Amino acid sequence: MSESQSCSHECGSCKESCSDRKPTSFIESPHPMSQIKKVIGVVSGKGGVGKSLVTSMLGTLMNRKGYQTAILDADITGPSIPKVFGITEKAAGNEMGIFPAVTKKGLKLMSVNLLLENDSDPVVWRGPVISGTVKQFWTDVIWEDVDYMFIDMPPGTGDVPLTVFQTIPLDGIIIVASPQELVSMIVAKAVNMAKMMHIPIIGLVENMSYVACPDCDKKIYVFGESHIEEIAKEYELEVLAKLPLDPKVAQLCDSGKIEEVEGNWLDQAVNKIEAL
Repeated sequence: MSESQSCSHECGSCKESCSDRKPTSFIESPHPMSQIKKVIGVVSGKGGVGKSLVTSMLGTLMNRKGYQTAILDADITGPSIPKVFGITEKAAGNEMGIFPAVTKKGLKLMSVNLLLENDSDPVVWRGPVISGTVKQFWTDVIWEDVDYMFIDMPPGTGDVPLTVFQTIPLDGIIIVASPQELVSMIVAKAVNMAKMMHIPIIGLVENMSYVACPDCDKKIYVFGESHIEEIAKEYELEVLAKLPLDPKVAQLCDSGKIEEVEGNWLDQAVNKIEAL
């Protein structure tokens, strides 16, 4: 009997190698009561480039446009999302699942800091436990009626980004970088991982791009001239925004008032996300 005649089409229990074999999918279904339309990952090849800031601002801007918006904080060992939104209460739940916290403007959040007894308690967990927690934020949290969910990823290409890429159906990712010379190699790692996992790249955002002089508005390039355009051209990507170093934004983050930030820096990124 030929291979096609004997095939039961049950690839999960079959050890044979054939052209018809379907790739194993690790995608997890969200909570049965969740309704999530679009999921955007915000990633970076290294830490300290402002990925959480970009995630928070994108969530805020989409929320202002009238969309039901949510942020899943997958940066388990360095959670900062609740702090910048001024959320101090803990997450609640019942036998049905866990309920996300809600900001003053109605944005839904879930972060490990909403589950810890004290915000300053360190998360001293091994990789599989951290990855499992992120997966539970997707499967066990009741994300009711969400138009856009942003996932704030930890830096790098380790366990958690891999878990998110494999188990959550991402509609695309935004890569955040800074102007330092090292950025080319760092962006390359993030781009190549996304390509390996067949995740669409929406575009690049450069943070800490410049400082605007308060007197004359001249742009001062603290970290040297930007190379983001060259990198974007090399990988056939679009530069969606160049964010300045702005003390006012830093103050609003520190005081938990990110939803009060004003600026049009991310308008192009928002338009690109809307067009998905």
